[in-house]
Amino acid sequence: MRFTSTTSADDVTEQSFTLNEIPGVLWTPDHAIGPRPLIAMGHGGGQHKRAPGITARAVRFAAEGGFAVVAIDAPSHGDRPQDAAFNRVREELRAGMAAGREPAGLVAAMHDLLAGQAVADWQQVITAVQELEHVDDGPVGYWGVSMGTGLGVPLLAAEPRIGAAVLGLVGLPGLAEAAAKVTVPVQFLLQWDDELVPRDEGLALFGALASAEKTLHANLGGHRHIPTFEIDDARQFFSRHLSPDRPPLST
Repeated sequence: MRFTSTTSADDVTEQSFTLNEIPGVLWTPDHAIGPRPLIAMGHGGGQHKRAPGITARAVRFAAEGGFAVVAIDAPSHGDRPQDAAFNRVREELRAGMAAGREPAGLVAAMHDLLAGQAVADWQQVITAVQELEHVDDGPVGYWGVSMGTGLGVPLLAAEPRIGAAVLGLVGLPGLAEAAAKVTVPVQFLLQWDDELVPRDEGLALFGALASAEKTLHANLGGHRHIPTFEIDDARQFFSRHLSPDRPPLST
């Protein structure tokens, strides 16, 4: 892991890094004492590791929850080269949506195209970040909605270090087999008026997750209108599951 820049604002240190050509960002509380539980954050389709929603959540999770938070560019996103096959599927998806066709099949195809590499990338990054002295080597949290769930469900199915996850804003197509292997606690976000994900498909994915502990957070509004209070709910969820027996984290 090679750190390329370090800045500090709002009581949070932000460090850019690369790991085997994977670009990422690590946020940690300023003046942290002792190792922090880690949260991995997956961005949505067409976004990147510093998308506004990712950065806002990461800063609050670090400043208010005491967590270390890491985000990386998904394959063919952000600062990574775009694969020709990905570009073809993306253009098919855009054309289908412009023509009013149901996007679920093409979205599933895009996620399936990226998932294998994304899982391997996350496994490398989690290993490297947990070797840092200020990051805990215990259970890891995962936050990712939309494409972050499309790639996150296969990650949860394959990676035993993840102990809790916030998912949502995507449907079951393409994810049924992986969802049946997810057993960690899950908080699932569903936008009741989602214009991209049919409500029944989102509910079907929630139902397919094999987790014994899972809660559904359904809110009014479209795909991009997750209420800001869900940041606090997610932070409290991760605090319960990643460090339930620890005293408040010192900063």
